[in-house]
Amino acid sequence: MKTTQLTSRIALLAALLGLGACSSMSNQDKNTAIGAGVGAVAGSVLTGGSTTGAVGGAVVGGVIGNQVDKPRR
Repeated sequence: MKTTQLTSRIALLAALLGLGACSSMSNQDKNTAIGAGVGAVAGSVLTGGSTTGAVGGAVVGGVIGNQVDKPRR
């Protein structure tokens, strides 16, 4: 099997497992995860691929995503 085929199959399997893990999450948890992912990508892009930028972006994005859909008290 070629390396690209193996890599794509592993990526597909990881995506399927990752999506299955989100089924029992609340909306706030999902927004937190999405915010962290988007923030990590944005932080990495804005800092030219810096790990520190990606981690900082993930933290900021996760906090924003968490606060978007807070349950009412």
